[in-house]
Amino acid sequence: MLMRTDPFREMDRIVQQLSGTSGTWSKPSVMPMDAYREGEVYVIAFDLPGVSPEAVDIDVERNMLTVKAERRPTGKSDGVQMELSERPLGVFSRQVMLADTLDTERIEADYDAGVLTLRIPIAERAKPRKISITGSGRKQING
Repeated sequence: MLMRTDPFREMDRIVQQLSGTSGTWSKPSVMPMDAYREGEVYVIAFDLPGVSPEAVDIDVERNMLTVKAERRPTGKSDGVQMELSERPLGVFSRQVMLADTLDTERIEADYDAGVLTLRIPIAERAKPRKISITGSGRKQING
């Protein structure tokens, strides 16, 4: 149901982790995701810990799903001296090519505990259906 659009994106993610660089709007970091089918719905879950729901942008154009999010540093007072900073900051993005069999008009999004979950129903036209044969030899499709 899904197709990765950039085969080298995983390599970029590993290099960014090793170098400690943050994502920018021109070159965002990759966000990890899981994708699976649950009955008549396709589910995609993105890890976005520490990102507020207002900082998440979800777009669908044709069959291309784009999720972007930004995690900013927390405000600190002048007297604070950072001792260790390992939590990734910056812009995160992921593009996923959706199959024609998914109903992109009815995507539902939920954000809980740092996980963005998208539920995309299987399109009615993609579901199996019976075709009955009438006595006159013509075929009739029953939806």
